[in-house]
Amino acid sequence: MPPNSQTRLLPLRQIELPILQVPPELKIRTDQDVEDWKSTKGYADYLLFLRRLSEAVVDYTLPLVNPPKQSQEIDRILALLDTLSDWVDEIPPLQTPQRFGNLAFRTWGARLEERSDELLSKLLGEKFASASPYLEPYLLTSFGSFLRMDYGTGHESSFAIFLLCLTLIRFVKPEPDEERHLVLGVFVRYLQLCWKLQDVYKLEPAGSHGVWGLDDYTFLGYIFGSGQLRGQTDITVASVLNPPLPQSNLYFMSITRIHQVKHGPFYEHSSQLHSIAVGVPNWGKVHNGLFKMYEAEVLGKRVVVQHLPLGGLMEWDTHVDQRHAPSMSRDAAATADTRAPWARPR
Repeated sequence: MPPNSQTRLLPLRQIELPILQVPPELKIRTDQDVEDWKSTKGYADYLLFLRRLSEAVVDYTLPLVNPPKQSQEIDRILALLDTLSDWVDEIPPLQTPQRFGNLAFRTWGARLEERSDELLSKLLGEKFASASPYLEPYLLTSFGSFLRMDYGTGHESSFAIFLLCLTLIRFVKPEPDEERHLVLGVFVRYLQLCWKLQDVYKLEPAGSHGVWGLDDYTFLGYIFGSGQLRGQTDITVASVLNPPLPQSNLYFMSITRIHQVKHGPFYEHSSQLHSIAVGVPNWGKVHNGLFKMYEAEVLGKRVVVQHLPLGGLMEWDTHVDQRHAPSMSRDAAATADTRAPWARPR
């Protein structure tokens, strides 16, 4: 079994129930609000959570071989996602000529809004029921905008924060086996559901950078996938240029997804990923570079994070001691270029 490197990370704090704060709400309206958010407890918790998830999957492949039995709590999260997937089958797309945004997605979203209390009650049980108002805003924003009928990295981040909140209240235990199941079980199932929503309802990419972006829809799969490969020397970074790829990690799964929805030369429609493949020597550098890129290009962009509900379990307290805030790029100087290595001018 791969060695556990999580001892190098801080423990994730616990928030006791009942919660004595107002539920999360939209707080980011200006670029200064983004900077204020970066100094909050909630932001520090989120960065630490992503690092812990990444560490939990280093050297583990899909499917897991002889995995420890997953908890009932993980089973319940998977059951919730399965229910949402079943709804897609029950709400077929309308026969409309639009290239993007089938109106049936709004029907799916309306059902989610109507039944979110019921879903969370079934998920949380009596012990954690009081957390429902603090989790609901993240669940509702995890699958796309029902108004704009699009999906992007902000929605993906909302789901990751949903999982963080479940962990902060200790519905999910912050232990390596559980965190591994969150990535290789829950997050994989979430991605599959989101891909299904995108395909069936023709969701538009939210705020896509086009050819210059990493991926039109997602980011965290590349972080977790490169984490899985971080200690790997037999599989080179350049191997992604030789499809078909084995579906043994989230990085390869995400690349395969791109080949399914985009056509033409890889270097033309996915120039960032191609630059990584030809210019970054090992998976460790890929992983670190993607963390920095996510912090700068997703969490640092007002147009992305202005739609994230904040406060509540994602505490909006701007007095965090920055010496203890686990920046994703903690090894770099504070004034360093936040772009990933392959994105810098040569």
